[in-house]
Amino acid sequence: MLPSPEPAILLVAAPDVIPALAAWMGGRRIVGAVTTRDAGALMAGGVRVLGGLASLADALRLSGATTVVACVPRAVQAVTDRLASVCGELGVALRHVPTPDDVLAGALPRSVAPPDAADPDRLIGRSSRGLTDDAKARARRLLEGKRVLITGAGGSIGSELARVVAAFGPAQLILMERAENALFEIDRRLAREHPAIPRRSMLHDVVEERATRDWLDRLRPHVVFHAAAHKHVTVMEDHPAHAVNNNFFGTKAIADAAVASGAVRFVMISTDKAVNPTSVMGATKRFAERYVAGLNLAGSATRCCMVRFGNVLGSACSVVPIWSRQIAEGGPVTVTHPEMTRYFMTIPEAAQLVIQAGALTDAEAAGADVFVLDMGDPVRIVELAERFVRQAGLEPLFVDRAGRGGAGAPGCMEIIFTGARPGEKLHEELAYTGEELRPTPAQGVLAWAWSTQDSPAGAARLAADLEAVRWSADHRDVLSMIARHAPTLAAAQTQREDLSTRVNPCSNGSSKFRAGSGRPQIGGVGVESGVTTGPNPTAA
Repeated sequence: MLPSPEPAILLVAAPDVIPALAAWMGGRRIVGAVTTRDAGALMAGGVRVLGGLASLADALRLSGATTVVACVPRAVQAVTDRLASVCGELGVALRHVPTPDDVLAGALPRSVAPPDAADPDRLIGRSSRGLTDDAKARARRLLEGKRVLITGAGGSIGSELARVVAAFGPAQLILMERAENALFEIDRRLAREHPAIPRRSMLHDVVEERATRDWLDRLRPHVVFHAAAHKHVTVMEDHPAHAVNNNFFGTKAIADAAVASGAVRFVMISTDKAVNPTSVMGATKRFAERYVAGLNLAGSATRCCMVRFGNVLGSACSVVPIWSRQIAEGGPVTVTHPEMTRYFMTIPEAAQLVIQAGALTDAEAAGADVFVLDMGDPVRIVELAERFVRQAGLEPLFVDRAGRGGAGAPGCMEIIFTGARPGEKLHEELAYTGEELRPTPAQGVLAWAWSTQDSPAGAARLAADLEAVRWSADHRDVLSMIARHAPTLAAAQTQREDLSTRVNPCSNGSSKFRAGSGRPQIGGVGVESGVTTGPNPTAA
């Protein structure tokens, strides 16, 4: 794994504490300070003061801080809650330094790590893979001296891909993103971390087919990583036309443009939800896979491949930031279903393995179009929640949705089950039954032989059928067309109704749903699977 850059630290403390805290940090990179009470000073102990707590979010954005070191009394709950909430929303690590009053009062937490500082390796129960010398050589062969374009470059995976690519000396790094703020942030971060790498930031939506073709004709990228997609299962259930447009036609536009402009390699980021899809999101990603595979079958000079994986810890709206906010707000922590399992991987590991898959030669890939990342054993979401709560220094306490089961016990955090949501499976799959996954020279990357039922003509028919409904305002027409090409959606409706009528079997102290009680399941994850943002599991 690539070495992490030195953290940029923002201090949070009383004005008279900041000089001592800065001195105690021992020469580390301090980019500013926020005071817990107004002192009217612009500097404190040689550290620039960026304002008070009310301006914390602005100070983090202005300073580019990646870590907050706070020295505030634990008894001031409003302050500690605000720190956890703002840092969780912005994806900034939070570290607490105990005050003398906390030490004297014995008010130190059981764990010195706050919720947002949870150890991802401990959460998922395995260590992330690093980059071997062979892996580095493979990535350098693909990226060094090349023009590399990344769509969705401001997203969780896209931005990490950009950082990894930049470390291998591309001739130009092209960041394509339709969200203005996300594009601004990744461009600013790369300017700070890799100032010597030529880059271009493009505010553009790949769904705009003609403009996408024009841009790639001008830029002539050698390698294209397509990470842009709608990923939220429950939102896409309510907006199927958006899923068709973004996930299918966005992929079609950028893939066609890559082929037409002479790109050497096109790598699509897919999802395990594309296997036997039971959701609109999964079905539209499956359709995108079929179209990209059709380009290879048609004899495209551009080598196209797809990389499937599941949940990544720490991505936007994944379990870690959601549970961090829930704990900061006093709970409860929400889990959809006690039996639900998912595969998990950290963002850096996923991005590095995507590049490894894209770098495989035809001989190394042995004809495979789809690569599946080895994500280890599946994890029960309820066990993940228990580990997360314990890393926050609290004891998990199971209660029902009415609050029965011991709510309010000191040092405990409630966990409630809210029910599986539309489109969700209990256990995801990484490949179709009967299809063989085989290892590749890239450690952690498995190859899956594409099904022979697909063809360029079939991909063209699929595109024509979806074109007829892509702008329809009638959800039923769109869903009917999706189901025509993804018959597993119809079967999923029956399963969904069955799950929604089950009585929640969890009660306080029930050993059935404690850590370690579930059997491993073959399955993967979407970005938000297994966690809800509040007590209403159907809210978009």
